[in-house]
Amino acid sequence: MQIPCIKCKGRGFCGRDFCPIYAKAQALFRVQKLLDKQEFLGASPAPFVGRVGYPFVNVGILSPPERSDNVWEYDAPRHWAESNYAIPQIIDFRSSLINSRFNAHIKDQNKFLEIGQEVGMASQPVDVEIRLEKKPFFRTTYDASIAPTGPNATLKHVEITSNPKVPRAVDKVVSDIDLKATEALVYLNGKGFDENYLSRLLSIGTLGMRPQRKLVPTRWSITAVDDMLAKRLMTEVRQYPESDYEFYRGGYLGNYYFVLLFSEPWSYELFESYLPRAGWNPTTEIQFSTDYESNAGRTTYAEECAGGYYAARLALLELLQKKKRQASALVMRFITGEYAVPLGVWVCREATRKAVKSKPIVFDDCKTMLRYAQALIQRKFGYDITQILNESRLLRNIKEQTKLTGFLSQAF
Repeated sequence: MQIPCIKCKGRGFCGRDFCPIYAKAQALFRVQKLLDKQEFLGASPAPFVGRVGYPFVNVGILSPPERSDNVWEYDAPRHWAESNYAIPQIIDFRSSLINSRFNAHIKDQNKFLEIGQEVGMASQPVDVEIRLEKKPFFRTTYDASIAPTGPNATLKHVEITSNPKVPRAVDKVVSDIDLKATEALVYLNGKGFDENYLSRLLSIGTLGMRPQRKLVPTRWSITAVDDMLAKRLMTEVRQYPESDYEFYRGGYLGNYYFVLLFSEPWSYELFESYLPRAGWNPTTEIQFSTDYESNAGRTTYAEECAGGYYAARLALLELLQKKKRQASALVMRFITGEYAVPLGVWVCREATRKAVKSKPIVFDDCKTMLRYAQALIQRKFGYDITQILNESRLLRNIKEQTKLTGFLSQAF
């Protein structure tokens, strides 16, 4: 559906709470006056590794053009979600970060990369002195996988002007050149380091056995971290007794999640439904995509739901590990027009976490829970999920799979 922006002029005809065009323009207005220079002092909260041209990629050192006391907030997805920051505020943070970038091969080692690695390893923003080839060009890039990026320019010189604060546990795994990346990530996650920080370490080439260390595009590292952490949790969760029939709901930034846990062995299916006026759906009809995995897990990439599949799965497995239960989980994501611009798969992870932190509704059986979910979603979105339920491979397997308990009940 075409949004009548010329007629609307920001008056909300599209049904959104704010105008995404205004939000971008306001971010430009606030930052543009600070971009009229090629040298600046600031603090970098994170590096960024692009993917275009792989294995030759652009590596950026993200930093605002002036000093700020809260630079750490510019790259803190979990904090944004816990504080319930709105889309315009997140756009402001990300639009203020200049991407001072240089080109490198994924196996390169040079001074620029060493500084990028120090920034990536630090637990707090690192003070840097930046000199650029030209003045930054303002462009905020939005992507379904990664948080938005702001102005960019080619890096000419960079120097660290403070001592990077690298946690002892991080220094330990980075120094261990015989430790696999998966083991390092699991260890650090157990020490309380979140996925955003871990993806920085992986992307900047500081983890893994020495011959295998290399730069990993940021969008790939985010999903890789979600996947590796989830697979380790999955091994543990499969050993637990089965859950009750439980229903959870919640969301963030116009992404609403409904989580149905069935008293069955571990399996997982995600349906992502795009309502009219939501991103990637120009039609007047609700569109959906889906991916599924059985108890054995996946061997191929989740092409339909992509990174959102892995982000939601991690949040779900965290819940099951905490409950010390396993379950077959049917997850339905509804993306509304409130989600006016894509902000990255971290939104999926945090929205799912908000959902599974809600108090569950417990049911006696599968059919009652499905009827409840169907009625609730019909009332909230005006959408009948019958097609989703009919196409669900997870529900089909639950219905058709013959269980050992069935044979035992017949034998006695």
